[in-house]
Amino acid sequence: MIKLLRRYYNKVIQSIAFYPAIIAIGFLLFSWVMLKIDFSPWGKDIKASLNWLSLKDANTARTITATIAAGIISLTVFSFSMVMIVLNQAASQMSNRVLTSMIGNRFQQVVLGCYIGTTVYALFLLSTIRNISDGIAVPALSIYLLILLTVVNIFLFIYFLDYVTQMVKYETVIDRVKKQTVDTMRRDYTELKEENTTWNELPYTEVRADESGYFQSFNEALLLEIACKHDLYISFLYKQGTYLIKNVSFIKVHSKKLTEAQRIKEILASIDFFNGHPINKNADYGLKQLSEIAIKALSPGINDPGTAVISLQALSDALAFRLYHKLPSVRYDIHKTPRIFVPSSSFHELFEDCIRPIWDYGKHDRYIQQEMLNMIKQLNEADFQNYYTEIFNEWLNTIQRQSKAS
Repeated sequence: MIKLLRRYYNKVIQSIAFYPAIIAIGFLLFSWVMLKIDFSPWGKDIKASLNWLSLKDANTARTITATIAAGIISLTVFSFSMVMIVLNQAASQMSNRVLTSMIGNRFQQVVLGCYIGTTVYALFLLSTIRNISDGIAVPALSIYLLILLTVVNIFLFIYFLDYVTQMVKYETVIDRVKKQTVDTMRRDYTELKEENTTWNELPYTEVRADESGYFQSFNEALLLEIACKHDLYISFLYKQGTYLIKNVSFIKVHSKKLTEAQRIKEILASIDFFNGHPINKNADYGLKQLSEIAIKALSPGINDPGTAVISLQALSDALAFRLYHKLPSVRYDIHKTPRIFVPSSSFHELFEDCIRPIWDYGKHDRYIQQEMLNMIKQLNEADFQNYYTEIFNEWLNTIQRQSKAS
């Protein structure tokens, strides 16, 4: 049940409709509060003392409210259509994987939420306007506030147009992916250090995947609590982000005694399997997305080496941080006892996985040769401890040979 709730929670908060729904509910509650103020003795006194705040004609009030509601609905439809066009363009010209970060963009969700919330506010007001001759029962304060909200929405729409046109630019998309990747690495990664496990000789029980999907993450606090409480040592056999087939063995639970079936169920309940490539869950996804953008730009249908160069530059920036940082493989309980081992990608593996495909596609292009040479020279210089000198020298020789042959 906890695993199911965690999965649906992730789906809900990453949905494009999450913020609009929350904001719309907020506007609905706000409209109720405003109506309470409007029809309170205090509100009636304000409307009676300030003639310009009173709408005497209920039909005029209805017309204003209905017109605003219809106009904001049109803005919502147009804005949503623009977002869909932008997403379609990004998917066709860059990579489907970048859609996750674009859909999760909070600003566009807030703008759509303001539109929908204003519409809800207007429709709720429309249902309360009554024909009374003195005009006191017309929610004038709420209607004037609605007019103010409409003006704000118009300015939001103007800014939204500019924002969307900027959002679809290659530089903006690449920079966003790079920032998300580096932010995730800064949050989750630690400096390189030797990590060893002490339980490999203990008897173990294999745990098989109860479903197919990407092994995304696990509830570290819960898993450490289970391991500490029952004196277990848990070794994952695959890296996070690996696609696993149902019933494949992917965990070894080491213990001095046989692990109970109930413990296995608890361990499985703490592990998340779901589709997608969220960068905030795994920084490797971000590096691979940058590589995919470069590869797509070099494809014959697009043939845009300039975009590939920009993506390479962003990739080199992220890899520079990755030189001496990695995701911790060993996790410790509150007593500083190692309990969990999760394999993680080495710099060499990531470098080959991300750079090799770009080189295969673009090695005959002068722009790519020059940028690749420049990038590897700088990474080699940044490697002041000479951990990766052999890798970089091998690549430099490969690039120089290709450059002479071209």
